[in-house]
Amino acid sequence: MKKLFLLSFGAALFLQANLAVAADTLLDFSISEALGDPKVSEVLSEQVALYWGEQNHPTVKTKYGNFSASRRTNKLGKSKEEACRWAFASSVKALQERAIKEGGNAVVNITSKVKNIEYSSKENYQCLAGGMMVNVVFSGDIVTISE
Repeated sequence: MKKLFLLSFGAALFLQANLAVAADTLLDFSISEALGDPKVSEVLSEQVALYWGEQNHPTVKTKYGNFSASRRTNKLGKSKEEACRWAFASSVKALQERAIKEGGNAVVNITSKVKNIEYSSKENYQCLAGGMMVNVVFSGDIVTISE
């Protein structure tokens, strides 16, 4: 009976410790640093301009709608920042691909979303890091701007 109790107690402590380690962490990272990373800029399109938060942009000619992109990546062998940067690149690329599909040439008013809470910034984006995965969600207006 004592062995069963100790085994159960040990298992409960192990599970609790793993849950504490796996808790989600909200992280802020620089947009300009992410865009300046050669691995990121390599996968993004130069055909679709990006304007973050309340950043000034040319006049909008046509608005196609507000769209979101959510991308996850694992953290295996990567720092949180590196994993978040890759999820950043994937989410931005998805918005750019949607812009091209809709006929737009820009995404404006880009905001981060974490657990349906919007975060608007010209300087930073948010990334949610869990035990094994990170997630970056962006929302933005796909438009055609005057050039």
